[in-house]
Amino acid sequence: MTIRLDIAQLRSLSPLDQLKTDTLRTILDKIELLQARRGLILFRKGDTDKRSVYVLSGMIELMEGDKVVQRIAGGTDDARNPVAPTLPRRQTAVAAGTVNYISIDSELLDVTLTWDKTGVYEVGDFSAEQLKESENWMASFLSVRAFQKIPPANIQTIFMRVQPVDYKAGDIVVRQGSRGEYFYIVRSGRCKVIRETPLKAEGIDLAVLNVGDTFGEEALLTDAKCNATIRMQTDGSVMRLGKNDFQSLLQRPMLEWVNQGAADKVIADGGQWLDVRLPGEFKVFHKDGAINLPLYVLRHKLSMLDPEKRYVVCCDDGRRSAAAAFILKQKDFEVVVLTGGLSQDGL
Repeated sequence: MTIRLDIAQLRSLSPLDQLKTDTLRTILDKIELLQARRGLILFRKGDTDKRSVYVLSGMIELMEGDKVVQRIAGGTDDARNPVAPTLPRRQTAVAAGTVNYISIDSELLDVTLTWDKTGVYEVGDFSAEQLKESENWMASFLSVRAFQKIPPANIQTIFMRVQPVDYKAGDIVVRQGSRGEYFYIVRSGRCKVIRETPLKAEGIDLAVLNVGDTFGEEALLTDAKCNATIRMQTDGSVMRLGKNDFQSLLQRPMLEWVNQGAADKVIADGGQWLDVRLPGEFKVFHKDGAINLPLYVLRHKLSMLDPEKRYVVCCDDGRRSAAAAFILKQKDFEVVVLTGGLSQDGL
């Protein structure tokens, strides 16, 4: 039997019933719909996995040792709330028969609730159409797992400080070679990423950015000039966040910096050095076993990386590795950044 999850089912659950329809629709594919047969364990006593579990149909038993302390059946008042939400788990949850249930990342749920109840209001006074656009880009932004690690207060402040800017098709939002001043989130429409080269003045099309996609962070993190032009492919708008706000509200909470000793421990535990310098720099000196994936091609070579592996990102001084780590965190890679960067004498 095929199990399907829809908005109506989510509306029967607390606190999901407090979210706007567009928000629910955006996080729908982030919610795992699962089925358990009799005797299957949904979670064990002592588990610390930050996930909220809801019973949709069937019955589960909460066990303490061999004793059943509570039964929860789908469709009842008890099933409207997450099952045994306290962490570490105080009981073991066992399916008493065939059970359909959902599991959602608790941090995603928390940050989505915070945004849904405060973000749109704080952004400013929008028309009904603009409000819907805002909900779409905010929901897309918050669906990025790395952004869920940012404190809810920071999320609210970001939504208060971003500025909307409208553009027509063909307008340039960021020009290659200009100094980076803002972090951008596509609010509506589509943008094209173009890199100009000596052999092709009109540039090479690298990517298309849609609602919720971001750009501009590399120039801010490396304190360098923008390495591509962003041109509107359609009429649309972007939300932009100033450099100082980006650094304090987004960059610092998202990135984890480690010293040489901590980096060596990550490697010893199965991690991988990821060097984001140019091939010429890499050839002169690099960490043993490191792989070289220059920052300028990183976005287009993510398939070369193992999403199950933990990476220590490095460069000469930490700027490029910070930019690379920010990109990788948005794509749900587990990364840390080497503080201070590489030193030839230390290799």
